[in-house]
Amino acid sequence: MRWIANSLNSPKARVLEAALHDCKLKIAPSALPVLADLLVGRGIEEPEAAARFLSPALADLHDPLLMSGMKAALDRLEAALERKEKVLIYGDYDVDGTTAIVILKTAIELCGGAADFHVPHRIREGYGMRDEVIERAAAEGVRLIISVDNGIRAFAAADTARRTGVDLIVTDHHLPGMDGVPRALAVVNPNQEGCDYPCKHLCGAGVAFKLAQGLMQRRLDAKDQSRLLMSFMKVVAIATIADVVPLRGENRVFAKLGLQGLRRPVNVGLKALLEVAKLGDGRALTAKEVGFRIAPRLNAAGRMDAARDVVELFNEKDMDRARKIASRLDQWNAERQEEERRIMDSILRRLDDEPALREAYCVVVDGEGWHRGVIGITASRVVERHGRPTLIISREGAEAHGSGRSIPAFHLLHAIESCHELFSRLGGHAHAVGFALPSANVEKLRQHLDAYARARLTPADFEPQLAFDRELPLGEITPELHQALLLLEPFGMDNREPIFAARAVRLMAPPQAVKDKHVKLRLAPAVNGTGASAQGFTPRCHPDAAAIPKRDGVGTVQSPTAPPSSQPQASWRDNIAFKAMGWGLKESCDRLQLLTGDRLDIAYSLGMNDHPEFGGLELTLKDIQKTPA
Repeated sequence: MRWIANSLNSPKARVLEAALHDCKLKIAPSALPVLADLLVGRGIEEPEAAARFLSPALADLHDPLLMSGMKAALDRLEAALERKEKVLIYGDYDVDGTTAIVILKTAIELCGGAADFHVPHRIREGYGMRDEVIERAAAEGVRLIISVDNGIRAFAAADTARRTGVDLIVTDHHLPGMDGVPRALAVVNPNQEGCDYPCKHLCGAGVAFKLAQGLMQRRLDAKDQSRLLMSFMKVVAIATIADVVPLRGENRVFAKLGLQGLRRPVNVGLKALLEVAKLGDGRALTAKEVGFRIAPRLNAAGRMDAARDVVELFNEKDMDRARKIASRLDQWNAERQEEERRIMDSILRRLDDEPALREAYCVVVDGEGWHRGVIGITASRVVERHGRPTLIISREGAEAHGSGRSIPAFHLLHAIESCHELFSRLGGHAHAVGFALPSANVEKLRQHLDAYARARLTPADFEPQLAFDRELPLGEITPELHQALLLLEPFGMDNREPIFAARAVRLMAPPQAVKDKHVKLRLAPAVNGTGASAQGFTPRCHPDAAAIPKRDGVGTVQSPTAPPSSQPQASWRDNIAFKAMGWGLKESCDRLQLLTGDRLDIAYSLGMNDHPEFGGLELTLKDIQKTPA
């Protein structure tokens, strides 16, 4: 793996460091140089921007009316509430779509209205708005439909709405197609042409939240708005983290405040969900816990059965019934994991057996009857493993459905749009797409995308890389620094957890294997050029034990072959050994044949193990290499 150091702008960082000395966040002075470097490395250079980033507040939210189409949408929604019209919210079956329904439905009810909702079944209906649902709603007297997390390419649905006398408001965050946006009453999407909204990367629930925010500003007293907006933060934070949008700007406000609010959930369904995920203990949650323990359970409903259960979970008032729904989501998640393993095993066998498939610049793997609900996850797994854009396709007779994931260097939506004639449906983002096409076109797609990718990628784009933020010797790690780093949370896209590099650290004991894939190490700081060792440590295979350096009672390194006056002073920190966990790094350690006393270069993140007996500062290793001689 090639390590890449992020460029540092030391002059700007030192200016920001000086400004942070006077901020109200009580950051330890010793931690300020590292924190300032990390902020400037993220493009946050001004003191005011740094303060907003480190301590976001509701006041940092943008005015919803800055978004194109918002005024028209709010005017029509208010009219519906005044006239007691039937309103239908048309959602999607993933976390983003279902939570968007919850947010907008709740806001409408708080403002005196009522709304029904429709969540499409992934298998029977697929993604997007269907004509028959709109026609049925019109026949039942619905005069306003609001899409959430879908609709930006629903041209036929918009035509059907007009034909049946239904006003359609599209709220979405997906990228519009080459033909612009549908002819709806209003289109609310920060990514549409001509929209100057400051935060372009909201998730679908984030866009629905802005509509809810604007509605509450019009309909509710100011004293109620802050409390209700904070209650919505918990749900929009889950969607924002689950949809892997950049955690910058307004998204950071959602995620930071929402995670804080999840410590004290009020909603009965949310409490039950945290219980089943074993997170309901009152402590602050991390974005990683939301992404890996909460979101999969919500997603499992739409992947394995009916996503309507997610909306009903958040609407439930009875704790016993909420626990039953949460348990059902948990069971579906277990079934999803098993199905994912089955499909992944089949994909990996294909990649092992077919060199041409494995070496394609854009990998396209298809299988008969693979569960559509998990092929997106398996595409992500292949990308993580092989570092190449990947499409996984499930063939079901003459029709096929697929999901794709990509690498930073390859815009996957542009790639599939370059052969749009092969598809019956397509959409998505730069690095995640969904589509349907005739099974007969799969081979044509495979050939086209490989040629398209070969014209735009080089083998260097597939080489594993690890970008680290700055050098941080182990001797400079302190509890105060860890506390300062917590201010950067939550971590995610465009605000990843800081990764540091330390050179020539000392391996204090043999590596300890954990579950055949992981490894635990004990590491001590490098000692500047003295060859000194931490107390009680013996360099490996030294031919003469009398030559081993010793420490005197005041911490000075003493060598038996040099006069005391020539010895450099060593810090007491040189005696500290850090526990380090290398998830998935056992194979790398075995390959390096590590022995006690080896000098290592490590890339790591810094965390805290809160075990009451064995806790403390702990390193999470990202990569490990032997220090060059």
